[in-house]
Amino acid sequence: MGYAAGVGKTYKMLEQAQEMKARGVDVVIGYFEPHSRKDTIAKAEGLEIVPRKKVVYRGSTFEEMDTEAILARRPEVAVVDEFAHTNVAGLHRAKRWEDVEALLDAGIEVLTTMNIQHLESLNDQVWRLTGIRVRETIPDWVVQQADEVVMIDLTPRALLHRLERGVVYGREKAERAMNNFFRESTLVALRELALRQAAHEVEQRIVDHTTDLPAEARGEAWKRKHHRIVVYVTADPQTAMIIRRAKRVSDFLDAECFAVAVQESGDLSTLAEGEREAITRHLNFARNLHIETRILEGEDIAPTLVDFAHRNQITQIFLARSPERRLLPGLSRNLIQRIVALAKDMQIVIVSEREPVSGKDR
Repeated sequence: MGYAAGVGKTYKMLEQAQEMKARGVDVVIGYFEPHSRKDTIAKAEGLEIVPRKKVVYRGSTFEEMDTEAILARRPEVAVVDEFAHTNVAGLHRAKRWEDVEALLDAGIEVLTTMNIQHLESLNDQVWRLTGIRVRETIPDWVVQQADEVVMIDLTPRALLHRLERGVVYGREKAERAMNNFFRESTLVALRELALRQAAHEVEQRIVDHTTDLPAEARGEAWKRKHHRIVVYVTADPQTAMIIRRAKRVSDFLDAECFAVAVQESGDLSTLAEGEREAITRHLNFARNLHIETRILEGEDIAPTLVDFAHRNQITQIFLARSPERRLLPGLSRNLIQRIVALAKDMQIVIVSEREPVSGKDR
């Protein structure tokens, strides 16, 4: 894992693959994106490469990882670059991380690379820092399955020096990058996110092995495991941001997380089509992040939500705060006040969306 292109992730991955091969491990390159970097290309020499699959889409030919060919080859280890990549339409799986899941299910170990900005729970934070909305994301639970997460670090100044020398991209692309995503202030912020994530990965693995800890540390781990979080789901687009925020917090606290909508009928069938589709989309998004979802039956949202929280020993309720210019559907200021009044024994987290410096997609 790194915080930007050019820090050395692929180089380090190939270096580890070469060490494995030297020890007699059957390792192949399933997908490798060198970006014309000579040192990185040299690191791949001598390693078996599974040919890419050519896919024709809308009159153009694309090359993708041939997952089925790797499965048929059945190596011990496969090297797979660019974990967050979206496959061209028409392939069996939409995302490369899904291809990697298929390899893992077949008993093939995988070395892969990704940048911190592709972690789903950080999507809003990265948007605020960079002004770029990252569209290729990986659910946190996928990354948490890794046996090991290695942070490949490089100071922003050293990375910019690489960029200036043409090591990362060609001159024209490098100049565009330094005027956009590769501003030093942005790189500093992304590096801090990556370092925090690396520290969290270390800490999480310690908590997961509490039997090896002293009694005092085991007690602290037990307390953390007894946090429980609920997110109130509405049709408003801000709901996706709230779900990501709650998921991020729940992972750091090792807490259970729920996403709930409240409807008088107990289902979404009575809602207008647009509202029904939006809530369904948000609930599906939560499920994709491995958050348990519920649709609660109740005429009055506040007591229904708080009653669910009490029955499930919830410790935190996440709500969206509407901007002053408008009220969110299903979440008025009065409703927030009533939830706060009813849930005095819980922490109410009211989250507002902050605008980035500029809005771009990546």
